[in-house]
Amino acid sequence: MTALALAQKKAEHWRTFDLDIDTRNEIDRLEKEDEKQFIDSFYSDLEFGTGGLRGVMGVGSMRMNRYTVGMATQGLANYINRSTDQGSVAIAYDSRNLASFFASIAADVLSANGIRVFLFNELRPTPLLSFAVRELGCTSGIVITASHNPKEYNGYKVYWNDGGQILPPHDAGIIQEVRGVAHWNEVKKDRNETLVEVVPSHVEEKYLRLVSELNLSSSEVQQVSDLGIVYTSIHGSGITLVPKTLAAYGFKNVKLVQEQSIPDGNFPTVESPNPEERSAMKMALDLASKEDASLVLGTDPDTDRVGIGVRNNHNELVLLNGNQAGSLLVYYRLKRSLELGILPSNAYVAKTIVTSDLIDRIAKSFQVPCYETLTGFKFIAGLIGKKEGSEVFIAGGEESYGYLVGEFVRDKDAALSSVQFAEIAAYAKANGTSIWNMLLDLYKEHGCFQEELVSITLKGIEGIQQIKKMMNTLRTTPPQSLGGVQVAEISDYLVQRNVILKNMKERVIELPKSDVLQFILEDGSKISVRPSGTEPKIKFYFSLRDELLSKEVYNEVALLLNDKIHRIKEELLQLAE
Repeated sequence: MTALALAQKKAEHWRTFDLDIDTRNEIDRLEKEDEKQFIDSFYSDLEFGTGGLRGVMGVGSMRMNRYTVGMATQGLANYINRSTDQGSVAIAYDSRNLASFFASIAADVLSANGIRVFLFNELRPTPLLSFAVRELGCTSGIVITASHNPKEYNGYKVYWNDGGQILPPHDAGIIQEVRGVAHWNEVKKDRNETLVEVVPSHVEEKYLRLVSELNLSSSEVQQVSDLGIVYTSIHGSGITLVPKTLAAYGFKNVKLVQEQSIPDGNFPTVESPNPEERSAMKMALDLASKEDASLVLGTDPDTDRVGIGVRNNHNELVLLNGNQAGSLLVYYRLKRSLELGILPSNAYVAKTIVTSDLIDRIAKSFQVPCYETLTGFKFIAGLIGKKEGSEVFIAGGEESYGYLVGEFVRDKDAALSSVQFAEIAAYAKANGTSIWNMLLDLYKEHGCFQEELVSITLKGIEGIQQIKKMMNTLRTTPPQSLGGVQVAEISDYLVQRNVILKNMKERVIELPKSDVLQFILEDGSKISVRPSGTEPKIKFYFSLRDELLSKEVYNEVALLLNDKIHRIKEELLQLAE
């Protein structure tokens, strides 16, 4: 069956729904006037995956709208009611267009199914939702967000009672129930007002108190409380929480990028609300230059990722990448805990398989284990849950600007992380150094790591097919060398196998299956490839290392590593195509 025929069949099914008139008219218009858009909107169902839903807002079975959200929520409600007699769900939303509307629909459906709902009455960050699930003893949680995706997207992330995003067996069970809801008329939609209440204020108050208790350098923070900090929420939910965390710590010289402090799902001042991109941080960097600030912080719409800007040894503002920031955070927490005599004997840190191996080296220098998980912070959250009570999580993160300290939140937390980086900056300044010099010291001790992420966006049904083809090509005809260096090992997480090419010795990878390929070169460089789980992208991660003999030659070493990354990137992309 052709893609058009599939779309027509799905659209006919939708026409049997009790649709609002605008939706019905738009389906007719698309079919008559815009075949490509019609196919993209209806060729299948928007997949409810292990992270929930994410897609472009609009009409159709492949879009985020009241019907796809309502049917997904009915499936979640069915699973909750099969799992417990007294289910409850906390719901949050960020600044995305229609976010509060989708949150309200979820509350309608859940309460109509006899499930108690705690609904934030205004936008709030994703990590606060994670905390609320645990604090309120909820069965599940929902946050309406598309994270850092462009403005046309929205999403629906599901959490379980540990405060982390859903993992086995709940993910498969929920997915099965969602797929079982085949028709809009199966959805219970009449809200039971007696089961819907606002999240109580004590939840946020306790969160702020616990964040403040993480402070390991309170005297240093007091000493340099006038440290110049610039913060931008990039029109997202961070404006409701990050300034509060910084104030609770005692930082008194925080400047906000006012133009970006107004929540707005159109993100009018940026092309994309992603703090990983320099363009999204430009207004904050400009304000920091004007104010002579030492630290720049920028969070994405749902406040689980934070971008960091610091001054280098030439007093220039530079943006740290996620690997650099994560490494500094782990180092600082271990160092200060050891200095204060509070580092537990059973401490550990965690990172994902595509995050810098610098973190492993730092952990080893403190004789602390570093555990690796699959890509996605939910796996770190799952690890924390498994080790709770037997080992103590200190800090961890992933290269995509997501970090966590402590165990009371079970997702990456940009509000918590923002104040942590401010604390590190204060500690450094009070001790006559800087974050930048701390990073160079790490490079001198453990080697200079240079990383880069290349994401290729391939939208629609054709894009999905292209991504599958690229992964299959690299899997069936892997490179023998990259950048003039022989490939020493290949790790294929889909078949859970690592192969040392020199002697073809194999070992089993003790992690769940995942569509990830890694090529480890003879010089220790690591290149990873994976399709994104939340966006129509294929991602290439490049991580190279060289010795750094002195801070003065950092720029030269970094330039050489960048050139090498460029050569490998061109070679690998050509091979994948």
